[in-house]
Amino acid sequence: MPTSYQAPMAGDKEKPSSVSQSLETNAKTETARVSNLLDTKGRALITITAGETISNAVKILRDEKIGALVVLDSHGALEGILSERDIVRKLAETPGQTLPQTVAENMTRDVKTCGPDDTLVSVLRRMSEGRFRHMPVMERGAVVAMITTGDVVNYRLTELEHEALQLKQLIVG
Repeated sequence: MPTSYQAPMAGDKEKPSSVSQSLETNAKTETARVSNLLDTKGRALITITAGETISNAVKILRDEKIGALVVLDSHGALEGILSERDIVRKLAETPGQTLPQTVAENMTRDVKTCGPDDTLVSVLRRMSEGRFRHMPVMERGAVVAMITTGDVVNYRLTELEHEALQLKQLIVG
């Protein structure tokens, strides 16, 4: 034992300490929700109508560098979703005849949606179980955004990096 060490004695006064960080100030208590993701990602939404051709849809997907389009009717109501998978499936079924077909003939009509208050964990679970990668976000009966599995995973990775930094700061002080 070093000679400079002295065991605490009964009459010793506790030295005042200052704490610049605490678990309460650093640990995130809220559960990440779709609205949190949209605050960082934005709400850009690329749509198409059911009467458009697959050829036009493919050009939009390419130009916008996205994997799916939300299909809206003339009143802005959700009609379906057209994904790259829908197009590839149809290309295999009708080789050489797919591009002139309409979006309505090829879109997925039974669209699973989420809301801004849904937790990201529950959304990711639904996407994984349903084996789809895109989910429209509905708010007050209207489609307001589209999120992907990649969006959710990237958000969570950023959140984990932030949490690790906070814990490191808590330890180091």
